[in-house]
Amino acid sequence: MTLSIVASVITGILGGYFFISESFTQHIDILIDSALYFLIFCVGIDIGLNKHIFKDLKKHSLIILIIPTSIIAGSLIGGLITGYIFHMPKNLSMAISSGFGWYSLSGIILTQLHSAEIGTIAFLTNIFRELITVVSIPFIAKYLNDYTAIAPAGATSMDSTLPIISKYTNPETVVIAFINGILLSGLVPVLVPFFYSI
Repeated sequence: MTLSIVASVITGILGGYFFISESFTQHIDILIDSALYFLIFCVGIDIGLNKHIFKDLKKHSLIILIIPTSIIAGSLIGGLITGYIFHMPKNLSMAISSGFGWYSLSGIILTQLHSAEIGTIAFLTNIFRELITVVSIPFIAKYLNDYTAIAPAGATSMDSTLPIISKYTNPETVVIAFINGILLSGLVPVLVPFFYSI
């Protein structure tokens, strides 16, 4: 699966560079959204077929809180360390890292609050987070555990990376990942401006 993902990206890059006209780009967003919705629909069917899953989740209510809290803490600590290495002010590094993978929103917020440069850094940081997530989930699920596979996904665990989490973990983890994504996505527009203002 990982090789297929990498091969698909490379094929897309080569196709876009050499063969596909620029006029096609106006249709790309529609295709991406349609494919993503279909994948999430299929994940929903898989969850629905496992009728015991919601009963089992009641036993893991603490995990549902621990996972997003740990992801927030890990993201912010990682942001602080990276900011220190690159001599970036703490408030900016924490604001960027609190995008949790939601590259479009964090980039826009920080462009408005600070500058296009910082907005671009936030955008690229969270894009790279999502790309690393796509490649790393199969290995994390195999060599660590299913819950840990949610961590790199951050806010994207409710949409773009949910199908990958579904493929390499189990339905229970998928539901937790979805809840995690909702919680983190709700916090992004709050935490990015908050940490910027510190």
